[in-house]
Amino acid sequence: MKKIVLVALAAAAAVFAKKKLDASREEQALWAQATDPVTPA
Repeated sequence: MKKIVLVALAAAAAVFAKKKLDASREEQALWAQATDPVTPA
């Protein structure tokens, strides 16, 4: 029983970490787009 709880806890932690990583990447992409250098025409 303890192993099942441990595996479920590890899976939940992995999902949480993945969501945080994805959100961080999305924000980084947004900042990269917002701060792109303007090329003179």
